[in-house]
Amino acid sequence: LTSEVVDRVYKEYMGDAESPAQVRDGLLDALGDVYFVTSAVEVARSHRDAGHPVYFYEFQHRPSSVEGLVPEFVKADHGAEVAFVFGKPFLAGDV
Repeated sequence: LTSEVVDRVYKEYMGDAESPAQVRDGLLDALGDVYFVTSAVEVARSHRDAGHPVYFYEFQHRPSSVEGLVPEFVKADHGAEVAFVFGKPFLAGDV
């Protein structure tokens, strides 16, 4: 990566950070985009270019079932929407 790209990425995700929590949130957003969003957008574009409808969403609802298990700054983890889409039976028992 060129220093110009690194500078642009830093400014996008952490350029206005004034606290360690804001730096953490910016870093988490950057990593989420690298590991999840960019590949999902590529796949969505391929489907769109093939003439298929594409729907894209971002799930950020914090499930009440994670209280006390994950830090407060975590909104929703990867796959957290499954219980909301398919219902509570997938969370039955000691999960």
